[in-house]
Amino acid sequence: MPGCQHTQVHALQRVSVCVSVAALLGLLAASPAGAQQGLDPARQLYNLGRYQQAIETAGRLRATPMADAANLLVARSYLELFRKTTDRSALLSARQALGDIQPSRLSPRDRTDYLIGLGEALYLDDGFGPAAELFGSVLDRGDELGPVTFDRVFDWWATSLDRQAQSGAAGNREQLYEAVRERATVALGRIPGSSAAAYWLAASCRYLGDLTHAWDAAVAAWIRAPLAEDQGRALRADIDQLVLQAILPERVRLMASTDTDRERVTAVLRASWEAVKKDWPNK
Repeated sequence: MPGCQHTQVHALQRVSVCVSVAALLGLLAASPAGAQQGLDPARQLYNLGRYQQAIETAGRLRATPMADAANLLVARSYLELFRKTTDRSALLSARQALGDIQPSRLSPRDRTDYLIGLGEALYLDDGFGPAAELFGSVLDRGDELGPVTFDRVFDWWATSLDRQAQSGAAGNREQLYEAVRERATVALGRIPGSSAAAYWLAASCRYLGDLTHAWDAAVAAWIRAPLAEDQGRALRADIDQLVLQAILPERVRLMASTDTDRERVTAVLRASWEAVKKDWPNK
């Protein structure tokens, strides 16, 4: 997710790929049987990354009773095209498709997916603040999402706040990271296997200057990682980078004042982190 004052390790690329697929799978599963069958070919094309064909296939249903679900699939496909090509016409087409949806005709789960699409459209247009508001409203429906989609949307939400804070325009930077820390703590209590919450708890503590808590959260994230969907491979890669590039150097700056001390403290902290990884190895 990935000219800032601090080094940050975003997991955005992983989430950008996964959250859309997870949301669409939820949308189709929540649709009536007829709509599910009608949209299934378009869904398969989407999941194969054949977005233009998915748009054309779903587009044939835009004048049927399945129009709103079809428009949602079309919109999400255009958003993926924009991410791949940065062709702004794809983003404009996604907005048009979202605008053609009648939310009152969507099922409750479809409306959740609609909110995800709106948030993604805002995010991809650098509307980080409004995107965070939309993603946050989706997270409040966490019981509807299931752990996989919740994890992806959490990462979108936290990354939106992070980008907003790092833009330099936010006067409430500390409050933004406090919000991330608070929600990450609550999320881990409900979904212990949430990679996004585990990562952002450590990252937000680091940004708030609570480096002891950041270190402890990073160690806990490494150890709890096997609870994640991918057995923690992505989380461990992100946490390792966060520790080595950000948390560890910043702890050294606080703990040491001379070059000799910095070398000694760096060696001690690196050895401590390597011991964690040795004691809790990847499977």
